[in-house]
Amino acid sequence: MRIARVTLASNQTEYVQQRGEEWLRLEGSPSEGLTSTGESVTPLRFLPPLDPRVVYAIGVNYREHALEMKAAIPDNPVVTMKNPASVIGHGDTVLLPRFLASDSVDYEVELAIVIGKSCKNIRKEDALDYVAGFTIANDVSARDWQKIFSGGQWVRGKSFDTFCPLGPVMVTPDELGDPNNLEVKFELNGETLQSSNTSDMIFSVPELIVFLSGSATLLPGTVILTGTPPGVGAARTPPRYLQAGDRMVTSIAGIGSLVNTVEEEPLP
Repeated sequence: MRIARVTLASNQTEYVQQRGEEWLRLEGSPSEGLTSTGESVTPLRFLPPLDPRVVYAIGVNYREHALEMKAAIPDNPVVTMKNPASVIGHGDTVLLPRFLASDSVDYEVELAIVIGKSCKNIRKEDALDYVAGFTIANDVSARDWQKIFSGGQWVRGKSFDTFCPLGPVMVTPDELGDPNNLEVKFELNGETLQSSNTSDMIFSVPELIVFLSGSATLLPGTVILTGTPPGVGAARTPPRYLQAGDRMVTSIAGIGSLVNTVEEEPLP
């Protein structure tokens, strides 16, 4: 099933199912189950597929990305986090920070896992049983606040408002198929800057869930960003950072394309 959370012309927020070019209203909730009403509706705005309780982000999880960053292949997943308040939806605008200013804001196409059931200390072969679905993420990152002004932690540079676009839909595991064999792509103003496959991940989707659930409960509504492939702006010569007026298209095969524009943060 392909699920989106949208607003309608009536200002109602609804879960809808995509079926071809049609959107059908759903009843229920992701935690209790969603069923189609058969009623066709017209989405006015796409919200993030969910309001996450927690957002984990995995670093250095594509072999080719590790090479471009001249980083060692990690023995265990590199884990950081993003503020859930940074989440925005398809069609929303990413704001370049100006109060805590950054001119080094980067893009990262990532497959996002949505946990659907509480899990702890699970086995690899059972990991996908706890997944509600997958969506597209753009792990927007201010490299200066990530690496220079952060005191050694990445969270500050990844947690500014609007720095976690998610969407436009969440696709259930039964429909998506193998999450570690998906083409991923990022385009900036029509130019392809990232193009890879999730098969290049160092740690697979099940392995990430096993690692993060070790001696720690993953709650329903947890989102896990699984890392980015090569082609990020920071690795280019000269670096290629986001500018006001940019248009980003973040795509994953089997899910779709997440579109966001870029503007500067308005100051009071």
